[in-house]
Amino acid sequence: MSQEGDDFDEFDDHDDDLDGDEDDAGESPAAGEHLHQQFQFQPVSARVPERVAKGVFSTGAIVLQGPDEFLIDFILKLANPHQVSARVILPMSVVPRFIAALQENLRLYEQTFGDMPRMPMPRVPQGGDPPPDSIEELYEQLKLADDQLGGAYANAVMIGHAPAEFCFDFIANLYPKSVVVARVYMSAPQVPALLDVLVRTWKKFEESRNDEPPPSDAGGEEGGDEES
Repeated sequence: MSQEGDDFDEFDDHDDDLDGDEDDAGESPAAGEHLHQQFQFQPVSARVPERVAKGVFSTGAIVLQGPDEFLIDFILKLANPHQVSARVILPMSVVPRFIAALQENLRLYEQTFGDMPRMPMPRVPQGGDPPPDSIEELYEQLKLADDQLGGAYANAVMIGHAPAEFCFDFIANLYPKSVVVARVYMSAPQVPALLDVLVRTWKKFEESRNDEPPPSDAGGEEGGDEES
């Protein structure tokens, strides 16, 4: 699993949602048969559990890329120990749509409110500086609660923004009811850095996928090797 980590230390009427809408189709099963039915997702009417409704604040994010999913740890670095405020797991198919929706929200934000305020630039590393922390060292410094270890699976995201904040509702579109599994707030100047780390990690994933060797011919003779 590779990783990227950056510390980027009243909603308007625009919300973007990412979902996998499917048309209703299917028939009732006969006795002894399995039910196969497509259903239509409705993220706009997603249920918001009380424990999720108030949301959590984040000052940065760590993006971990696995073979089948992206894991985003939203972190809070306002006090020690630094902690993971929300852990979200996204399937690969959702990530490029999340990136596109985030880019569109940033465009609309600047169209409405003007240029995005910029965060102070971090100090440029010098030659004598110690190397950056490894992923293991980074997580040794983070407080991650036991009930967060498994994360929250989401296959849709709704994004809202106000002049000072962005809100991310991560949604599980599962039958019979869509549900918000995590609600995360970030200050507006921190959002471009979130977009940047998502884009960089996605590009690395695509590069690694292009470097994978083609699958072997399952129909070939057992024990046979080819040389060029």
